[in-house]
Amino acid sequence: MKLLAFLSLLALVLLEAGTASPPKGRKRRDPTNEEGDSYEVLNLGNYVPDLDNYDEVIDLSDYEGLMDYEDQLPEVKAGSSLDPPARIGSTQSTVDPRALSSKPTVAKPTMLGLPGSPSSHGLPTCLVCVCLGSSVYCDDADLESIPPLPKTTTYLYARFNRISRIRAGDFKGLTKLKKIDLSSNSISSIDDDALRLLPALRDLILPENQLAALPVLPAGIEVLDVRLNRLQSSGIQPEAFRGLEKLQFLYLADNLLDSIPGPLPPSLRSLHLQNNMIETMQKDAFCDTEEHKHSRRQLEDIRLDGNPINLGFFPSAYFCLPRLPTGRCC
Repeated sequence: MKLLAFLSLLALVLLEAGTASPPKGRKRRDPTNEEGDSYEVLNLGNYVPDLDNYDEVIDLSDYEGLMDYEDQLPEVKAGSSLDPPARIGSTQSTVDPRALSSKPTVAKPTMLGLPGSPSSHGLPTCLVCVCLGSSVYCDDADLESIPPLPKTTTYLYARFNRISRIRAGDFKGLTKLKKIDLSSNSISSIDDDALRLLPALRDLILPENQLAALPVLPAGIEVLDVRLNRLQSSGIQPEAFRGLEKLQFLYLADNLLDSIPGPLPPSLRSLHLQNNMIETMQKDAFCDTEEHKHSRRQLEDIRLDGNPINLGFFPSAYFCLPRLPTGRCC
């Protein structure tokens, strides 16, 4: 009876041992050595996190250590045509190197019928100046001479430059030129033929220069402004204004004149001679003494203030004027 019980117990032990051992030819799977798995298995055991030890599970103070973006960048193989990816969070933009190697294209400027010769800068005039329609603006362009102008130029503005002389050929062929404004330059001389052959010229603006004499003027001029120069009476030719039948405004203030220029054309409306060196005047400076009926109704603005002349000494010189000149009297 004892032998039977011992045999039964032995058989039970052998049976349990046979079911627990793995079959031959098979290996037990080891999760820690699985090929291609780079993550380590955490053996937590029976550890159960709760609210008391939650900060031990995830340390939020080392946030950058938890997320290392550099380790997640894709690897670029040699010879790949793809550009390297930008860093996450980087604000610097990537520039295609091929765009840097290409040369920018510049639109060719419009020459507006410009002559082939360049300006004093060695550049086309409409690249140094601004050409708008028939107007050319060369203000404050550091010019030393009149630049070549389009044949269609009607208005020229070349103020605040360093132009010292106007030559005979500077305006050659500009038959449509109506206005020349060369204020605030260093012009000391103008050739006689520089302006005489301009049939359309109406306004000649030359204040703040260094002119000591006037050139021959075109017959159709209406406004002549030569204020703030070094103009002398000897620099104005006799009867220089007589043939200017359309002249209306003559501004000669702030110069070195010692007499009133004349004779003056009947069309004149305004004559400014203030701040000169005029001490006396002729009886016929404004009126024809032989024709007492002659009157100058258009000449309403004569300024002689700032001169040493006393207007009270020449009462007979104003009988033809609609208004007395402005200046020192008595």
